[in-house]
Amino acid sequence: MTDARRARARRLAVIGAGVIGSGWAARALAKGLDVIAWDPAPGAEARLRAAVANAWPALERVGLSQGASRRRLTFAGDLEIAVAGADFVQENAPEDERLKRSLLAHIDRAADPGVVIASSSSGLLPTRIQARCRHPERVLIGHPFNPVYLLPLVEVVAGARTKAPAVRQASAFYQQLGMRPLHVKREVPGYISDRLQEALWREALHLVADGVATTQEIDDAIVYGPGLRWAFMGTCLAFHMAGGDDGMRHMLEQFGPALKLPWTKLRAPELTPQLARRMVRGTTAQANGRSIKQLERWRDDQLIRIMSVTGA
Repeated sequence: MTDARRARARRLAVIGAGVIGSGWAARALAKGLDVIAWDPAPGAEARLRAAVANAWPALERVGLSQGASRRRLTFAGDLEIAVAGADFVQENAPEDERLKRSLLAHIDRAADPGVVIASSSSGLLPTRIQARCRHPERVLIGHPFNPVYLLPLVEVVAGARTKAPAVRQASAFYQQLGMRPLHVKREVPGYISDRLQEALWREALHLVADGVATTQEIDDAIVYGPGLRWAFMGTCLAFHMAGGDDGMRHMLEQFGPALKLPWTKLRAPELTPQLARRMVRGTTAQANGRSIKQLERWRDDQLIRIMSVTGA
């Protein structure tokens, strides 16, 4: 990456324009960048532009940067055109290790020297997916959270052959987009946030499978309880406060033995047809006739209200 590009990126290449790719595009456009996207799926451009349009009202409420415009989005007919001249490349292909390994090698051959190539993978190991790249030192994970155009967290994970300057450059680019990069210092499957979310998801599936609770009751148990705390305070600090004046030390002394009680099930339940039907029926009822696009706008409104209070 040239000195000018290190200072401030102007052009983002978005490779893969699904839910996550369109989120990256919307965020970058709102920050005044040029975005060029590529996706081989039929109808991808129309879906991308519709997704950006659906996100734009929320971004306008948050505040657009100087030069922000949906007109700065272009769609490339092939990958080489999308990547050429980009200051940063964000890959968003499906979570398939073989596919990503091949795609990243293709991007690596086409991208300008020194340009960081980040994958939006939510759990694959960067060492494995950078294996076929000629310049693996610039390839890493930049794992965002949906909706990418609003949520600030992005986990930055280096592979065994990633060099430290690429991590710094990626973090600086994400900060330019108004995000909060979290450098995951050890390469582990699922990184940090998804490992925590996966544990909760497994328990939710067990509760539905065992007939303990509906999807609505499980969501209520989070939304009106710990979820309110999680908007501004993580689990560790909350448990520190639960220990009273002596903090975490007393918390561990008092509640540590309960960790050996079989409250939770670490293994995921079998996803039987019956369990799948229960999950689908429950969430369909929760949606209450609202389309996904309508739910997205409702979710964005709530997130903006929460972020305005917490300063996220």
